[in-house]
Amino acid sequence: MNLEKYLDITPEVAEAVAAGKPVVALESTILSHGMPYPENLEFGKKVEDLIRAEGAVPATMALIGGKIKVGLSEEDLVTLCKEAHNVGKVSRRDFATYLATGKMGATTVASTMICAKLAGIKIFATGGIGGVHRGGENSMDVSADLQELGNTDVAVVCAGCKQILDIARTLEYLETMGVPVIGNNCDQVPAFYCRNSGHNVDYKASCEKDIAAVLKVSHDLGFKGGQLVVNPVPEEFAMDYNEMEAIINKAMAEADEKGISGKDITPFMLAKVVELTGGESLKTNIQLALNNAVCAAKVAVEMSKM
Repeated sequence: MNLEKYLDITPEVAEAVAAGKPVVALESTILSHGMPYPENLEFGKKVEDLIRAEGAVPATMALIGGKIKVGLSEEDLVTLCKEAHNVGKVSRRDFATYLATGKMGATTVASTMICAKLAGIKIFATGGIGGVHRGGENSMDVSADLQELGNTDVAVVCAGCKQILDIARTLEYLETMGVPVIGNNCDQVPAFYCRNSGHNVDYKASCEKDIAAVLKVSHDLGFKGGQLVVNPVPEEFAMDYNEMEAIINKAMAEADEKGISGKDITPFMLAKVVELTGGESLKTNIQLALNNAVCAAKVAVEMSKM
C-alpha cells in the first residue's frame, strides 16, 4: 500500500505516533459546516489547545490538494474555516474522489476514523456521531459512521448520536455491528444536547483510566471494530430533553416539506435547531465538543502509559 503518496502528517503528530505518545484525532466538518467564520477558527484553535493542555497532541483531519492532512498547519486551518463555502463534506464514499480531484474536503466521523487508522491514531474526539435517521426504517437513511465503527478499530469519544436521529435504532445497529457503548461515568447514553436519552450504556466506566483499559484489551485482541465512548455534556450547558424533542420534530417537519434528505439533512437540521433555540443549541454543541476533546485526551494519556 503506497500511503506516502497521499498521507501528509505534520512532524509533531508523526513524532508523537512513532514514540507512542498520546494523540487525539479531530474531525473538520464541525469547522466547515457546524459554525460560521470566525467562530469556527476560534473553536478549532481552542479545541487543540485543550488537548495539548492535557498532555496529548491534536491531529485535525482534512483532505486538501490531493493529500490526507493529519494535523493542520495554521494556514490550512484558516483556509478551511474561511473558505468553508467551498469545502465539501467527505465521508467514505467521497474519499477517493476528493483525493483524486484535489478538492478541499472536511472529514466526517467515518472519514476521520479512516484518516486516524491510516496514521496510527487510536482515539478520536467529536461532537456526536451520525446514526439511523428518524423514519430510517422506511428511508434506509443510515449514516456511514455506524458501518465505520463496526469495521475500523478507532475509539470515538462523543456525546452520543445527534438528537435529531433515531437513538433507539442507532443503538440497535451498533449492537448488531458489535460496537460497545462505554459510558464515561454515566449510566445512560447521552442525547447530544441532553445528558440522558432513556437508553442504557453497555458498560459504565468510572474514569478515563477504566476506559483506556477496555480500549487496550480490544486492541490487544485485534478486534477490527471501534468503540463508542459516550461523554455527557456538562450540566450547566445541558438542554431539556422534552423541549429539544419538540424543536427537533418541528425542524423535521420543515425538512420533509422541503424534500431535504441524504447528506443534506444533518446540516439543515442542526442549523434549523440553532435557529429555533435562538442560538442556545450551538453554544451547547460547542461546549460538548470541547468536553469530549478533553475526555479523549485524558483517555489517550492513560492509554500511552499501558
